[in-house]
Amino acid sequence: MSDRGRRKVRTGVVVSDARDKTVTVEIASVVRHRIYKKTVRSSKKLHAHDEENEARMGDTVQIVETRPISKSKRWRVVEIVERAR
Repeated sequence: MSDRGRRKVRTGVVVSDARDKTVTVEIASVVRHRIYKKTVRSSKKLHAHDEENEARMGDTVQIVETRPISKSKRWRVVEIVERAR
């Protein structure tokens, strides 16, 4: 498979579903600092396209990189991994 065909896939938690066909997904990562060995937590919020408005707040979803859908949306929801309780 060529580099162009490989799309980034991320898993995160839906933190907002207020807009139509759009969810805000928070991607959390934990890395150890290469020099100080301290665990550093960081997070990033991404806007993802949700065509059927299926994802709800608190759901764990898998998103994939795609063509620009709007000014801020470059990701779309592939599947809902786990529903919020």
